[in-house]
Amino acid sequence: MKVVKLEQYGGPEVLELTEVQKPEPNEDEVIIEVKAIGVNYADTARREGQYVVPTPLPFTPGAEIAGAVSAIGDGVTRFKPGDRIVALIEAGGYSEFVAVPEQALIPVPDSVPFEQAVALPLQGLSAYHILKTMGRLEAGETVLVHAAAGGVGTLAVQLAKIFGAGTVIATASTEEKLELARSLGADHLVNYTKDNWAEQVKELTGGKGVDVALEMVGGDIFHQTLKCLAPFGRLVIFGAASGEQAKFYPGQLMRKNQSVIGFFLPQIMRKPKLFQQSLQELLEWTGSGKLQLTIGGTFPLAEAAEAHRQLQGRKTTGKIILKP
Repeated sequence: MKVVKLEQYGGPEVLELTEVQKPEPNEDEVIIEVKAIGVNYADTARREGQYVVPTPLPFTPGAEIAGAVSAIGDGVTRFKPGDRIVALIEAGGYSEFVAVPEQALIPVPDSVPFEQAVALPLQGLSAYHILKTMGRLEAGETVLVHAAAGGVGTLAVQLAKIFGAGTVIATASTEEKLELARSLGADHLVNYTKDNWAEQVKELTGGKGVDVALEMVGGDIFHQTLKCLAPFGRLVIFGAASGEQAKFYPGQLMRKNQSVIGFFLPQIMRKPKLFQQSLQELLEWTGSGKLQLTIGGTFPLAEAAEAHRQLQGRKTTGKIILKP
C-alpha cells in the first residue's frame, strides 16, 4: 500500500510517497480502507519537529481518517467489514490502510460523506470543547472567534450559535474570509490585520468586552485579545501559530475575575465518553444540515507536500483533505 513518510524534519519537500506492507489486524483492531484524510497544523508541526510532544523518525503524519472497515481482529464485536467510520488517531493517517483500535472508531451516518466526516474529529471536537467544556459558554454570551474562516473557526462560529451564544464576533485577514464567517452566522466582522481591531471589538460590545475568546496566534494577538475580555471573561488558548509565546502577569486577571485557559485535545481524548458523545453530536448536526462544513481543498495523497504548502501559506479556508 502507499503511505507518506518523512525521514527527516524540514519543509513540505521532506514528505515522500512510498510503499509498505499492508497491515494485519491484531485481536482488538480494525483495518480501515482510508477514503479521506484530514490535514492539520499539527501535521506541519510534526513535520518540522516542532510539535508539543516528540515526533520519532521515520514518521507518517495524519491524525484524522474516515473510511470503510476492511478487516477486523478476532476480538472485535462492534464493527464488520463495510461499516463506515471516522477516527482520531495518534499518527499514521497519510496512508491507504490503517490499523485502528476498535474503541477509537465512531460510526458515520450514511448521510455524511467521508470528506465531511473527516473534517470533524480534530477541529470539530476542538471547537466544541473549547467553547463548551473549557470556555463554559452560556446562553446569551458574546464570543470572539479569531481566524474565523479556518478549520476550527468556521465550526466555532456555528457551534457558538448552536450552544446559544447571543453574539459572535469573527475576525479574519481578508474581506473574502470575513464574508465566509458571515455566511456561517457571525454577527460582526473584524479584520485583525488593522491596528485598531481590539478597539473595534470593544465598541461592538458597548465597551463591555467578550465573554469567551478563542486564541491560537500568540504574541501581540494574545495581549490584544486579553484586553477584549469582559468581567468574568474566559480566554481559551489552543495554539501559537505565530511561533511567539505570549508573556503576561497573572495578577492582571484578578481585577475583572478573568480566566486564561489552556486547551489540548489529547486530554479530551483520554475521556472516551466525553469525546464519543460530542463527536456523535457533530456528525448528527452535519447529517441534518445544522452544521455546515467548509472544505477548502482536496489533494491526492501523492500531493501531501502541496497540501502542507497551501495550509501554511494561509491560502486556504476551511478544511484541507487528502484522498488516497
